[in-house]
Amino acid sequence: MLELYKGELAALLAAFLWAAASTVYSHLGQKIPPLELNLLKGVVAIAFLIVTLAIQGEWLPELNWVAISFLLTSGIFGIGIGDTAFFWAINLLGARRTLLLKTLTSPLVALLALIFLQETLTPTDWCGILLTLLGIAWVISERVSATTDTTNHFLQGIGWAIVATLADATGAILSRAALTQSNITPMWSTLLRLSAGVLVLLLWLLVKSRGETNNLSPTFTPLDKAGWGESPKLLGIIAITSFFSTYLGIFLQQISLKFTAAGIAQTLGATSPLFVLPLAIWMGEKVSLRAFLGVLVALAGVWLLFKV
Repeated sequence: MLELYKGELAALLAAFLWAAASTVYSHLGQKIPPLELNLLKGVVAIAFLIVTLAIQGEWLPELNWVAISFLLTSGIFGIGIGDTAFFWAINLLGARRTLLLKTLTSPLVALLALIFLQETLTPTDWCGILLTLLGIAWVISERVSATTDTTNHFLQGIGWAIVATLADATGAILSRAALTQSNITPMWSTLLRLSAGVLVLLLWLLVKSRGETNNLSPTFTPLDKAGWGESPKLLGIIAITSFFSTYLGIFLQQISLKFTAAGIAQTLGATSPLFVLPLAIWMGEKVSLRAFLGVLVALAGVWLLFKV
């Protein structure tokens, strides 16, 4: 049973880890600008991956350059550009509105997979994707419906959320193509994607001055004034969060993309908001009946995606 649904279960576990990490990143984002935060978590995750591969003695299998180029390009879009845009959107829009816009990623991935990878989904699969996304959107929109913002920051946030959505969809399709058309393992594909993403971030930081970065995100405190007197504690939090969200999270995402259709993997990976609700209740936040109903709708969609 577990082997049959390996890809789907990996996507759900990744969603859970990302949900737990999102609460931490929302606080870290107030101290560390998106580029630096994305770079730090990527470097930490790469270190964990290298150690893991060394312990396992798993060497890079022989690959064609097409697969390697797909994975490197996937990392550039999905991690270098997509994750940074996502962090910017969170700081400008808030996590819930950003996640609401990000629900568009799943149907976009399914459509791109149909066009470029000839991955056809059954009507039941499409119904499952639709129900899951409707449930997620219902949960998130209910918690932000009373908030309106027409400021420039809001428009910038919408723009960054759209960039994140397009970049993530592109990264997912390229990863799926490489994983299904080569013998690379999810661990190595994760390392290649992260390495390409980190390289892009380093180049991005070199091109943009600190002043330009802060102007794009005026609410950020400059990195060298962000309380780095507490850096051991701060770096410890980043290391732990990166281990679960980036090292394990992206590894599980790659497993899901290897063993199930791209649209299904992306949809199940987008269920993070559903896992946030128990965390919100545990932290003393009130959750409405509407939010619970949204969860039930989403779970019905997930059930359809797990059909035999």
